[in-house]
Amino acid sequence: MRRSTLLAATCAMALGLGAGAALAQTAPTLRIGGDVDATLTDEDSAGPDDGFRYEDYRFTARAGQRLEAVMRSDAFDSYLEIYADGAEGEPLASDDDGLGEGLNSRLRFTPERAGTYVLRARTLSGLEGGAYSLSLAQRPAPPRLPRATPIRMDQTLRGNLGSRDPETEEGVRFDHYSFRGAAGDRVAIALDSEAFDPVVVVGRMVSGDFVELAYNDDFGDTLNSRLVFTLPTAGEYVIRATALGGDGEGDYTLALLQGPPPVQAVPIAIGDTVEGELGEGDPVNEMGSRADAYRFSGTAGQRVRIGVSSDDFDTYLQLFQDENGVRTALVEDDDGAGQGTNSRLTHALPADGTYVIEVRAFADGGTGAYALVVSEAPPERVPEALAYGATIQGEIDAEDPTDDQERGYDTFQFDGVEGQRVQVIMRSGDFDAFLAISAAEGEFSELASDDDGLGQGTDSRLTFTLPTTGTYVVRASPLVTQSDGLYSIELIDRGPEPVAGSILVGETARGTLADTDAMAADGSYFDAYGFEAKAGETLIFTMVSNSVDSFLIVGREGGEEEIEVLASDDDSLSDTHAKVEWEVPDDGTYVVRAGTFGQAETGPYALTVTRKP
Repeated sequence: MRRSTLLAATCAMALGLGAGAALAQTAPTLRIGGDVDATLTDEDSAGPDDGFRYEDYRFTARAGQRLEAVMRSDAFDSYLEIYADGAEGEPLASDDDGLGEGLNSRLRFTPERAGTYVLRARTLSGLEGGAYSLSLAQRPAPPRLPRATPIRMDQTLRGNLGSRDPETEEGVRFDHYSFRGAAGDRVAIALDSEAFDPVVVVGRMVSGDFVELAYNDDFGDTLNSRLVFTLPTAGEYVIRATALGGDGEGDYTLALLQGPPPVQAVPIAIGDTVEGELGEGDPVNEMGSRADAYRFSGTAGQRVRIGVSSDDFDTYLQLFQDENGVRTALVEDDDGAGQGTNSRLTHALPADGTYVIEVRAFADGGTGAYALVVSEAPPERVPEALAYGATIQGEIDAEDPTDDQERGYDTFQFDGVEGQRVQVIMRSGDFDAFLAISAAEGEFSELASDDDGLGQGTDSRLTFTLPTTGTYVVRASPLVTQSDGLYSIELIDRGPEPVAGSILVGETARGTLADTDAMAADGSYFDAYGFEAKAGETLIFTMVSNSVDSFLIVGREGGEEEIEVLASDDDSLSDTHAKVEWEVPDDGTYVVRAGTFGQAETGPYALTVTRKP
């Protein structure tokens, strides 16, 4: 961040907090056993991209305390979330319609450790808001779990799901049944009910806890459940019969049957092309879908490319490792071919042995002709070292390996440390450049990518903050298939994320946006300034520049370069100057971002913050 003048701060700043962290510090307390009637208004906080409106409440709980929050509203579709104090990252628990009353919410939560938590009462989506009620209560201790009812093979039992049945920690009622089996046994479990939408779950008890292994909700065009399951080891298994949403009650039947044999695999070899047809008479797989299966042998590290295409249905591919008849899923794909309804995957085989390909339709009922192609993919080349500050000239040609979308690529490798910002620039006059980055260990798994980030047509600029210390690889490729030609690639160390500055209300900061500044998700640069404000006061922010199209954001800083947007503006002052008039919702620390409306704009600006009389 380069500035000709940076005003010294006279107030202590608490930048770098998560969006909820700043809010949670001033959020009201809701005691367990208490309730509140409130209203979501335009003055309340808005979620990312103005996706929802919310208010936060803090509460203190003991480890293992069984809690239930209920939110009702006639004005909007309610939604509840719980965060650890600070509200950073993903919520610990959430609920939309758990109360079973349409748009109302019920969230059940048992904290693993004692401490302070944040309960977020929000709209499911939209900023309209309105009146709501919220309560937080302690749930009674669960009844002692009754012994599971034994069920034998080829037996059908009748049951009734009711209010006296045991519940999961999430408040889902269930009946449970036990059976024994040997490794490799295939069972079919059928749960039918006319009183509720049934869900069947199979698992094992481990140290007193139920560990789910497989489940099914709807089978075919019905609400009834069917689950075909292969026992991975010998021992006792548990079936749970429950209702979707946890609130259904009534009679049901549960049947434990011999499972159908696995879909018989037709032997093929790497390099073969098969013309097949998925029909009404084909066997079903463990998910209840019609499928054809093909078996081939491979060696450890061998890269195979599998593609299936059809003009009749939306294809789906799955690859299994077959060990003594027990199939372990490795990877699957729907539209990896980048051609709409066709599928393609590329995978490095983990060991010498037998592998099985399943071909099925993405949606139940899909039938028709298809073509399956199994080929050996070129081995991954040893990535070329890419040094910081260096520019490498390269060429994409027919000898390069290709990805799942048949794009040739070259791979480059570099080392970095956690929190480091790197920038990779790829230029080509022969094709539309595309960049992707992954951790070096294991299969390539895209962490970030870029097509036209350089803002100059077909060239790419990928800016990325490294999540951990280690080695990373970059793939340089054309954006579309069957493209080749010359390119250049450059790696730049942008250092750590710039530290936000400070600004006092009533003062002006003059700065310069540069390509070393922080970058927003849309590729625009910005400088961030923190400030203290009091609830109820109205502040006016102006950003003036003759070099860039000014864009202002006022909000709370979050983790991973996120910001909770409370107000923003592009051209309120003029075509290129921005102005925001904003009423402060709570006492606390806020941030204003002085940025640009377009990508890659740089130049000087003046930012002023004043208090409205």
